[in-house]
Amino acid sequence: MKIKDGFLLRNIAGNYVVVPIGKENIDFNGMVSLNGTGAFLFEKLQAGITEEELIQALMQEFEVSEETAKEDVKLFIQKVEKEGLFE
Repeated sequence: MKIKDGFLLRNIAGNYVVVPIGKENIDFNGMVSLNGTGAFLFEKLQAGITEEELIQALMQEFEVSEETAKEDVKLFIQKVEKEGLFE
């Protein structure tokens, strides 16, 4: 899975937001707000990573159980798909 080109993650006053850039994303309205975990997952997805690799990375970074990581990744992927950010 990989995030489309033309979306940047920014930390603005302690808040993480994803903003569209470039003409190819002109129809995208607004910004996507993320918490720290979401920002971590978004950065991993920008580089391209499998769902299983994403779960493993989340478990290592935040020291959470596999069950918690799977649920968090599932919810995050649903949010990203809903926003149309995947290639």
